[in-house]
Amino acid sequence: MKYQPINSFFKTLLALTILISLPQIGFPQKLNYVPKKKVLNAINRNIEDATIQYKILKNTIPKNKLPRTFENGKLITSNSDWWCSGFYPGTLFYLFELTKDTVLKIEGLRNLILLEKEQYNKGTHDLGFMINNSFGIANQLFPNKSYQNILITSAQSLASRFDAKVGCIRSWNNKKPGDFLVIIDNMMNLELLFNATKLSGDSTYYKIAVKHANTTMNNHFRLDYSSYHVLEYNTETGKPMLKRTDQGFGNESAWARGQAWGLYGFTMMYAETKNKKYLDFANRIASFIITNPNLPADQIPYWDFDAPKSPQTYRDASAAAIIASALIELANFNKPSLATKYLTVAEKIILQLSTSQYKNINGQNGGFLLKHSVGSLPHNSEVDVPLTYADYYYVEAMRRYLNLQ
Repeated sequence: MKYQPINSFFKTLLALTILISLPQIGFPQKLNYVPKKKVLNAINRNIEDATIQYKILKNTIPKNKLPRTFENGKLITSNSDWWCSGFYPGTLFYLFELTKDTVLKIEGLRNLILLEKEQYNKGTHDLGFMINNSFGIANQLFPNKSYQNILITSAQSLASRFDAKVGCIRSWNNKKPGDFLVIIDNMMNLELLFNATKLSGDSTYYKIAVKHANTTMNNHFRLDYSSYHVLEYNTETGKPMLKRTDQGFGNESAWARGQAWGLYGFTMMYAETKNKKYLDFANRIASFIITNPNLPADQIPYWDFDAPKSPQTYRDASAAAIIASALIELANFNKPSLATKYLTVAEKIILQLSTSQYKNINGQNGGFLLKHSVGSLPHNSEVDVPLTYADYYYVEAMRRYLNLQ
């Protein structure tokens, strides 16, 4: 999502200064692509069904809780400090934008009240997920000074976790002295920093986002452009000490959602900076994913690209939804041949997730839209269940596809 800055001469001048200073600038051509009627028809049905489902979900959630998943016939909820807390209101706002159904808007706004205190939470790196995906979308649809202030304060809280020596924002908190852990997921929180610079005119947030992305690009990825999940940095030297994959099959495996985070994150970096090195990097990550011999023909990845395959191996609808959304965005910045390749994959994902194999029947699974996502199989957490972020990125992917028209 892109948010418009508050108008002022200073902020306009700042934006121009940042833009002029960027190396290897490349500006995308307007994508000339005709969306497929079959995909558009599926999306229209999905939006109708999502509206029905989310009204069911709305009526199930305790008023002081947020939805997390649905397991064994029971809704699992969270408090506002859970990393997924922003996805439910964000999805409601996306659906309101697409349907103009005020019931969805009202429910989304009610949930913002629960989330508001998290702007001061300096104990998590997930403020992008929590605040940008809720208040950020609300501010785009219903611009409001209080929303803008919450976004800026949240960015301040997130920036407090930045270490200049390491060049990254700390992800998980210390378990022992000297730990500085950074996970690939943290790329998704940088958009909050870009939006804070637009809203405040303070380039500090922009610079932290760029530094984090550059450090991640240099250290987090293998030669084939697959990504580790977790890096442990030495705070004295700023160098990585250990690379591992906690939520994947093994330390050297390509955990599917981690690859999706990287693709989405570096696509966003190019969208925000227009620095061509991020576009090139996002294209290489995309190539790793869509040409991977372990990617099933229906384009819905296994929970880890390198996990042993059998009919019982779990797929991850959440990773597929994130990949589809990222590929549609990435298509806008590339030449027609590559753009068409990306959109063809995204179309296959949307259509496959629209089948009964992955989409819940109305009234099923507590009101969630998608089924068959995997949180963390090694921790036996949220395995083969619906998840709020799967729904969020699926709706976002469909919204982005509709915007191709």
